[in-house]
Amino acid sequence: MSRISMLLTMRSMTRWRALILALACVATAQTAFAQGSARCRNTGSFERWLEAFRQEALSKGVSRRALESAAPLMVYEQRIINIDRGQRFFQQGFLDFADKLISKYRLQHGAANIRKHAATFARVEKDYGVPAPVITAFWALESDFGANMGKDKVVTALTTLAYDCRRSEMFREQLLGALQLIDSGDLEATEMIGSWAGEMGQTQFMPKEYMANAIDYDGNGKRNLLKSVPDVLGSTGKYLAQLGWRRGEPWIQEVEVPAELPWHEADLTIKHPRSQWVRWGVRAAHGAKLPADNLPSALILPMGRFGPAFLAYPNFDAYIGWNESLIYSLTAAYLATRLAGAPPVERGRRDIPSLDAKQTFELQRLLAQRGHKVGEIDGKIGAQTRAAVRAAQMKLGLPADSYPTAELIQRLR
Repeated sequence: MSRISMLLTMRSMTRWRALILALACVATAQTAFAQGSARCRNTGSFERWLEAFRQEALSKGVSRRALESAAPLMVYEQRIINIDRGQRFFQQGFLDFADKLISKYRLQHGAANIRKHAATFARVEKDYGVPAPVITAFWALESDFGANMGKDKVVTALTTLAYDCRRSEMFREQLLGALQLIDSGDLEATEMIGSWAGEMGQTQFMPKEYMANAIDYDGNGKRNLLKSVPDVLGSTGKYLAQLGWRRGEPWIQEVEVPAELPWHEADLTIKHPRSQWVRWGVRAAHGAKLPADNLPSALILPMGRFGPAFLAYPNFDAYIGWNESLIYSLTAAYLATRLAGAPPVERGRRDIPSLDAKQTFELQRLLAQRGHKVGEIDGKIGAQTRAAVRAAQMKLGLPADSYPTAELIQRLR
């Protein structure tokens, strides 16, 4: 065998060894994920768990009356678990997601409701600093202005999810909140009809948030977020103020980005004065003016450097406090800008690639395998996964715009 033939054979063997090692690593990650999922199994008796929870509720001040009235609804429902395990709604790209949620109906009825309830909105803005378009956008997305608040029995849903192993502590607290809400006299157990995850009312409050932020804005002595529009609008404004809303400031603004930018600076956790983005060549979209001032702002590229671009201001933090999903929060903020008079977003390049659920699972596994924190390996691009994508892009010498692509997966393989 010639020297050249030997070198080619050795290189071929090296490639095969590398491929086998890579496949083994992926298999190991898959096995680890499967084992992690397998550990979350509900093996204990539901009845024993429920009795222990009742005793805990009593020790924390919940009345026997509240427990007795909720008792017929405190049952386990497997359907709720199936829905929780099968969520895929937030896996869509920003434009697909926004196109589905920001319908002509919601834009038209949102504008009509702002006019119809102008006096109440003015009162809310005076009291809490939150403008009508911001509240109306949540009102539209969460329940279509009260038309679709959900059909599940909230106490049953929360009981099921509090028993379930996946997020038991979080839902245990919410179930206690539901019982406290019964004790408050605002709602009875049978009135609590809402989403499969326990949210209720026209802007979908969880029980703990209901207890802490709902207000009697119509003066009838009860806080009813299912039927009273003044209570809904006032409570939503109060909750956003509690989440840190800053009076008189914007929330997001659509911008245009230059061909060259320090892309690693485009991250929700990185804020610069607006003047710095102007120096880097960022401009307001649609011919608007971008002030070169000191207002802190983060550049969000929900579909990478070739898609729509937004500057997110401190008030956007309230959106993330409302819902940690970036795609939902950005859609809600964008809808609010549309209701405030902004034009439709510039869509960017037509051929922007997106990952399907299978690719997203693989990406998360590959990132986790390399030591990046991605949160739960669930096929959803959340804040931790985006941060991990950005870190991997920087390490691999790719434009670090935090947007996951098939190219990144290939490089990680």
